[in-house]
Amino acid sequence: MPYLLGIDPYYIMLVMPAVLFALYAQSRVQGTFNQYLNVRNIRGYTGAQIAREILDSQGLYDVQVEMIGGHLTDHYDPRTKVVRLSQSVYSSTSVAAVGVAAHETGHAIQHRVSYAPLVFRNSLVPIANIGSHAAIPLAILGLIAGLEPLVNFGIILFTAVVAFQVVTLPVEFNASGRALEILETRGFLSRDELQPTKKVLNAAALTYVAAAAVGIANLLRLVLIAGMGRRRR
Repeated sequence: MPYLLGIDPYYIMLVMPAVLFALYAQSRVQGTFNQYLNVRNIRGYTGAQIAREILDSQGLYDVQVEMIGGHLTDHYDPRTKVVRLSQSVYSSTSVAAVGVAAHETGHAIQHRVSYAPLVFRNSLVPIANIGSHAAIPLAILGLIAGLEPLVNFGIILFTAVVAFQVVTLPVEFNASGRALEILETRGFLSRDELQPTKKVLNAAALTYVAAAAVGIANLLRLVLIAGMGRRRR
């Protein structure tokens, strides 16, 4: 009856809470980053300088540091061995910028040591890319046409997307852990500066938790809808 009224109860019960959590996580990371964007680190390191210092301290002289456009678009590209920092991080001396830059060098270190979760995540990239675009349309088409194999194929593809999101969690937490340890042991930040840096990185990590929650909720919704379709037949 709910579907006849144009209401998807599974979306309301599963997906909507996860989406609201994702919106909260995004708001929190923006707010936390902006809060500490004007708090200058005592030693005056810019994001680019701290990235270079950490990379060199780990023997990663072949990894380059570049500026990239956008806001919080920071990432490490393992294909080209480049740490790309957004404009608000690259030249900023804030503790927020230092934390983000250090986090991205954490990924470069993971790449060098072949950190297992990162290797596994990278192996999922091709199928996850396909699944993120094709999984739900294929499953919906299968449900409409009554083609169960197509529905199952769509669910398998989307499972790969969710697996990618879930395995991203230890990768991100580990990168932050590496970053904070190096910042402390190498004396790049004082103990007082480490606390706000942790807050920035924890807020950023929450966005990955939220993304995984949305993915899992959508997968459960898809499986439940498919099961309901089978029972009707």
